[in-house]
Amino acid sequence: MARADLDKRPGEVAAMFDELAGRYDLLNDLLSAGQVRWWRRIVARAVGAQTGERILDLAAGTGTSTVTFGASGANCVACDFSLGMLRTGLRRVRATPDRPGVPPPAFVAGDAVRLPFADGVFNAVTISFGLRNVVDPAAALAEMFRVTRPGGRLVIGEFSRLSARPLRVAYERYLARALPAIARRAARNPAAYEYLAESIVDWPDQQQLARLLHAAGWSAVKWRNLTFGIVAVHVARRPG
Repeated sequence: MARADLDKRPGEVAAMFDELAGRYDLLNDLLSAGQVRWWRRIVARAVGAQTGERILDLAAGTGTSTVTFGASGANCVACDFSLGMLRTGLRRVRATPDRPGVPPPAFVAGDAVRLPFADGVFNAVTISFGLRNVVDPAAALAEMFRVTRPGGRLVIGEFSRLSARPLRVAYERYLARALPAIARRAARNPAAYEYLAESIVDWPDQQQLARLLHAAGWSAVKWRNLTFGIVAVHVARRPG
């Protein structure tokens, strides 16, 4: 794949994630030194899924986070444009015994810029580590706004920008050198992780993403830095 310049080809990105599907969660755990689990717990707390609510988990991959949201009794939808990811997640859910009061998530194929859902049907929409892979992030934020109920909430977990320059320089060296080297040993498609590293460096910082959220109509926008700003969790509301 060509360099990640935010002018992405959805078909190529989807195919890349199809190839990663079987080992995606394991590799994320390895490459983040286990931090991804903590990041996802913070996102889950921010989503605050409640019994009976409808939660949309975009770029859900194998549905690891979606299952967590549904533990409260919420009705959750895992949406992704990678059929390979969705199939892997669906197999895992079907192999897990049902729990009383916990509805299994639905798995739906869809593109974040053209969501296959009606207006205002979700209490909350969330996307973790997927917005930077969308061909048009501004259009995706507008679509998320459309499918969220008035007063509903948005939670975005995404790689971001370290504020301290020495740390940022060291981290970008890790992304450029160490991450692809680890991926070459552990992943079947190491080129995918070179793309992912480039997409992280090219992604807007915390304030720029907040401006995109405001431009899409979201209000009460704020964010929390995790691991010195390697990841930021942005939260917002659709005005009621």
